[in-house]
Amino acid sequence: MRLSTKGKYAVTVMLDLALHSSKGPVTLADISMDQGISLPYLEQLFAALRSKQLVRGVRGPGGGYYLGKAPDEISVADIICGVDEWVESTRCNGRKNCHDGGHCLTHDLWDRLSDEIFGFLDGISLAGLMRRGLSEGTEIASETPSGSSKKQAA
Repeated sequence: MRLSTKGKYAVTVMLDLALHSSKGPVTLADISMDQGISLPYLEQLFAALRSKQLVRGVRGPGGGYYLGKAPDEISVADIICGVDEWVESTRCNGRKNCHDGGHCLTHDLWDRLSDEIFGFLDGISLAGLMRRGLSEGTEIASETPSGSSKKQAA
């Protein structure tokens, strides 16, 4: 069982967006530079996130992205599901056909684990991640007077 890179990146970029959108729309180019994720990959992620109304875009000069909802209304589970990813603990992906068309002896155990993981991630909001990260001194980008991006400890 492992969370895919796609799901991890989606959570990372949503947190980046949440931390920086108070200054206006955030561009994918800025997120790409801040997080070291390629622009084409971000475009794919944001297309999926936009389709689930987790982000909204603003076109034109000065455009970019905002969160589609308040940070306390978006859970980590929402984000992971928003990019069509999920951590599934069963071998059969919940279809109950992992043992010659039936479910295996431990299917219910792994199914319950998947439910627990979902419940855990559903209980963590972007706002909670922001508070936790800022209280632990996570570095965030801030604008310098010259307009360039500079990392500083919060």
